[in-house]
Amino acid sequence: MRRRWYVTVPVMIVLMGVLVPLGYLLVRALEADPQTLWDLVVRGRNLRLLGNTVGLAVGVLVGTTLIAFPLAWLTTRTDLRGRKVLTLLGVLPLAVPGYVMAYVLLATTGPYGTLAQTIGAVLPRLNGYDGALIALSLGTYPYLFLNLRTALLGVDPALEESAQALGYSRWRVFVRVVLPQLRPGYLAGSLLVGLHVLGDFGVVSLMRFETFSYALYLQYTASYDRIYAACLALMLLALTGAVLLLEARLLKGLLLHRTGSGTTRRSVPHRLGAWRWAGYAFGGGVALASVGLPVGTVGYWMADRVAAGLPWASLGASLWASVSASAPAAALAALLATPIAYLGVRHHSGWTQGIERIAYLGYATPPLAFALALIVFTLGAVPFAYQTLALLVTAYALHFMAEAIGPIRSALYQAPPNLEEAARSLGRSPLGAFASTTFPLMRRGLLVSVAFVFLSAMKELPITFLLAPVGFQTLALRTWSYAEEAMFGEAAPYALTIMFFSACFVGLLLAREQTAASAPTPAGTSAE
Repeated sequence: MRRRWYVTVPVMIVLMGVLVPLGYLLVRALEADPQTLWDLVVRGRNLRLLGNTVGLAVGVLVGTTLIAFPLAWLTTRTDLRGRKVLTLLGVLPLAVPGYVMAYVLLATTGPYGTLAQTIGAVLPRLNGYDGALIALSLGTYPYLFLNLRTALLGVDPALEESAQALGYSRWRVFVRVVLPQLRPGYLAGSLLVGLHVLGDFGVVSLMRFETFSYALYLQYTASYDRIYAACLALMLLALTGAVLLLEARLLKGLLLHRTGSGTTRRSVPHRLGAWRWAGYAFGGGVALASVGLPVGTVGYWMADRVAAGLPWASLGASLWASVSASAPAAALAALLATPIAYLGVRHHSGWTQGIERIAYLGYATPPLAFALALIVFTLGAVPFAYQTLALLVTAYALHFMAEAIGPIRSALYQAPPNLEEAARSLGRSPLGAFASTTFPLMRRGLLVSVAFVFLSAMKELPITFLLAPVGFQTLALRTWSYAEEAMFGEAAPYALTIMFFSACFVGLLLAREQTAASAPTPAGTSAE
């Protein structure tokens, strides 16, 4: 494998691109003398930031659980009509980025908010912990909902029937049999929610709630002390690492698969009877708060902006800026992800698994910490690359590459390896055999990977904020900057455009899931 430069070069780029900046961040923090470093770490502000960050993560996890679990149960275990529509409404909040949801809450509440101007209802302006908690809970519960829904669909009803035959009540069956089966799905969804909260910048900055990410932003914009900023970034990375280790420890040794003969089947739906109206009310209320409110609020301020004239030139420039950075980043991420996924599928070993984990480290690293690591590295090693479009594109590609690996890996699992072997036996080189046999079979996975990274980069705020060239204003930056100044009408066109592209992402996600569920497995393949 070492002689195959087309594999070695991308792998080395990924390893260096992810590990070197993080290592350089550690070196920068250790430049301080031990006493100064100790004072920076144990200062009271850091303890308050830790409490705020952990408190917000726990609060959002509780909030998303209270929303996602009943919704998942209603769409999988009941006879409620319209379950497919309810499932779609449960996923649509993914089309509303967190900072857009925060903008919506700020624009809706208060004496001059949408509610006050339309129906005369004056609600207190949401900000601080409460505002961040509501915005993040409404925006991230789909991660938990999708995982819990998948887990509930996978529970074998024979287990429940056996427990009931042994005299267990329905409640005890639920607690002792069903809930343990949901543990992997719940932990997977909770991990996504937790990582999102730890790395969030847009919501906490608009709501003026100090977490590690917000403190990093303030440190960068106010009094940029590189050593203290590096310490904050490393503390945030340590907190993220603790979350990843906790999730791995809770899943260690967990086996829930069927060991006997027979096949699993779908459970019999619970009849809700008169309680179905409560189910409709809950599902409708969640959809109204997470989808209806953002669409209605942005539409209201958009109509107000249309009356004054839309900034077509600025909107077009921001759209072009977003596309000009996101498109090459998506192509680069797919290019780098292909050899990593190929090694993981075709040459699975501890070494290749470690490479894949490092690639995922770039995604797990909070965006502000990742951007700051790149800033510290480029200023110290390659200062000419600082605040260039090339650096921004590279940061997008390295950060979102994990989203590209998944679809490519799935496509490789469905591509029979004996086709490459047959091509090699006919005299083709390894690269020629791959290009003529495997590559045509993985084009759909590549297109999905490019689309995922493109749409994620279009919405990205913190990395763009720190690394974008001077005067480079994307849709995300325009939305955030106007919302921060409470200029809600000015922010509406940019927020609406972001929501449109995000809705495309959700549609692609749903289409991919339906295609994967209905597609037959090619002969000669197996899932590993």
